[in-house]
Amino acid sequence: MPVVTNAPLLAELMPWSVAPLRTGRGWPVAPDAASLKTRWNTFVAAGQAERAALLEPSRARTLHTAAAQLPGQRTGTEPLAHAEGPCPPPVPLLHAPFDEQWLIPDQRLIDAARPELWRVADERQLYLVEQGYVPDAGGPALLASAVLPEGRSPAGRPGRIRPLYRRPGGAEPNVAPGLLTHLSGAYDQEVTAAELFAWILVAGARDGSRDIRVPLPDDADVWARGVELGRRVLWLERRGTETERPKLPGGRRPYVRAPLPARPTEILYDREEEALLVGDGRVSPVPAAAWDFQVSGVRVLEQWFVRRTEPAEPGTLAALRPATWPQPWTSQLLELVSALTLLAELGPPQDELRAAALADPLTTKDLERARVLPVPDAARRPASVLDHQEEGPGGQFAIL
Repeated sequence: MPVVTNAPLLAELMPWSVAPLRTGRGWPVAPDAASLKTRWNTFVAAGQAERAALLEPSRARTLHTAAAQLPGQRTGTEPLAHAEGPCPPPVPLLHAPFDEQWLIPDQRLIDAARPELWRVADERQLYLVEQGYVPDAGGPALLASAVLPEGRSPAGRPGRIRPLYRRPGGAEPNVAPGLLTHLSGAYDQEVTAAELFAWILVAGARDGSRDIRVPLPDDADVWARGVELGRRVLWLERRGTETERPKLPGGRRPYVRAPLPARPTEILYDREEEALLVGDGRVSPVPAAAWDFQVSGVRVLEQWFVRRTEPAEPGTLAALRPATWPQPWTSQLLELVSALTLLAELGPPQDELRAAALADPLTTKDLERARVLPVPDAARRPASVLDHQEEGPGGQFAIL
C-alpha cells in the first residue's frame, strides 16, 4: 500500500533515535547463555598472547582499551589484559528480527554499545526498530522489541532504534511535543504514547525511499482499530508473554514429526507437504506464509537457523557452542513458526488500515498549523539521565 508524501515522517513523530549497536566481534553474542560463560572463562584463563588473539581486536577495542561500565551493569573497568573473575551475567539481545539471543554486557568487548540506550532500558521500555533500507525488498519496515535490539537488518544494513520513552520508568515519551495532546483533541479521547507506538507499528511504511512515513487518520474509529491491531502485532513480535505464547489452532499447529538430528546442517521447505525439513528432522504443518516471511528481503526462518548452525572458525571463542542441537531451540522454532504465520495473516488488515487512514488523513501541514511541527532540536537529543552513577574506566565515576 503506497504512503502519500504528505503523511508525517516517523522521524518527526518519534524524534529521538539511536544508531545500531556495533559489536565488532561475534563471540560475545550467542543463542544460549551457557556458551557465553564458557567463552569468557576460556578468555580469562588464557595467557596474554593467546588472549589478544581470542579477543579479535579492532581499532575500537584491544586488550588495553579503557571502557566504562554500561549503565545498569556491573562489570570490570580495568583493561581486558587484566580481566578476571566470572562472566558478567548475560542479558537478552534482539540479535536479528525475531531472533532473541544473549550478550555479555561488557563495554570492553563491544565496539559501539550505545550507552544512551542502556540508560533508558527497563521493563517499561519498548523499541521501534527501523529495518535497513533494501530497494524492492519484501517485509515490514518496522519491528518492535521489548529487549535491547542490535538494530541491523538481516542483510546487515543499519537502521535506527527509537525507544518509546526517553527516561527510565516510562517517563517522558519519545514523541513530538504537543502531538499526544493534538491527537487527543482530534479523536475526543486521551491518546497515550503506547497507543501511538501501536499505531505506528502497523501503519508506518516506506514511501518508495529510505524515509518511513506514518499516515494519521482523521477518523477516531480508524484510529481505535489501528491501535488494537498494533497491540496484537506487538504481542506477536514479542512472542507473547511469560505466561501465554502464540499458538495456532489445533490442526494447524506445527509439531515435530521426525526428530531433529543432533547436528543439522541445512533447512529446506517442502511446499506440497507444508513441511520444514531440518536435516533428517521434519516439522509440519508449516504454512508457506511462515517460510516466506521476510524482513529486508531475507527469510526469517532460514536466517534464524543459519545463525545457530553456520560453522565457526576453529580455535575461536565463537566455536565454543553446544555440541548438539539443544531441545529449547526446537521449542523456539515451533513458536517462531506460529508467530510468523499469525503475523502474515495480519498483513492484509494492515494494508486496509493504511488505506483508510490515507482516505482522510491528518497531514504534515495540519501538524504544522497545530504547531506540533517542526520538532525542536532538543527532542532529537537524548534526555539527561542522572538517576545513578556510572563507573568509568579504572573505577572512576562518569559525569553525565
